[in-house]
Amino acid sequence: MALMTRRTKSEENDNNIFWTTMADLLLGLAIIFMTLFVLAMTGFTQQSIEQKRKQIEVNKELIENLKKANIEAEVDPVSGDIKISDLELFEIGSYTLSPKGKVYLNKLVPIYINTIFSKKELIDEIDSIIIQGHTDSQSFSGIKNHDLQYLKNMELSLQRANSVAEYIFSTNYDKEYNEKLKKILVVEGKSYSEPVIVNGKEDYNKSRRVEMRLKVKKMEITDVIFDTIQHL
Repeated sequence: MALMTRRTKSEENDNNIFWTTMADLLLGLAIIFMTLFVLAMTGFTQQSIEQKRKQIEVNKELIENLKKANIEAEVDPVSGDIKISDLELFEIGSYTLSPKGKVYLNKLVPIYINTIFSKKELIDEIDSIIIQGHTDSQSFSGIKNHDLQYLKNMELSLQRANSVAEYIFSTNYDKEYNEKLKKILVVEGKSYSEPVIVNGKEDYNKSRRVEMRLKVKKMEITDVIFDTIQHL
């Protein structure tokens, strides 16, 4: 009977050690994750602010350079997105660049590419330059199905974006940036999914456009945490 008592106490001690060890482990992991999260949040915020500051500086220079060259373009001073009316680039219903459109791109593109790529502190942070086509929501004649209308507009928006992307390489920008440009240039068609609304109504002329959008790399907080854990 005494032997059974001693065994029971031994088992209780083993259980206590096990649960104490597990509690310490979980507490330690919780502290590590909280510390990493705070560090990641701080670093992520500082990186994002500095990244955005650099981009805004480049956007400001881009706007100034376009003004000096007397090029009319709607440039967002924060994002750097450029909106070009399709009336500047294409005939109605066409995705073939008009002579007027080619003249416009011959002026715009070199300033855009040379300004952005000349900034060494920003260039490695660029994820992509997106050439994005948009249409208005007006219907093609003879097509009554809404899905087919959307897809027809998708096709046109993508073809127009692709026409601009193709023509970019024939413009007189600094060809030193050619290989980098090939790696980050992306073409998208958006159909009429992002109309321009003015006073509660769609502005058809402004909805029909091609946008040049600069996408900057973003480091996710989870990436920072897991990268840190791997190096512990």
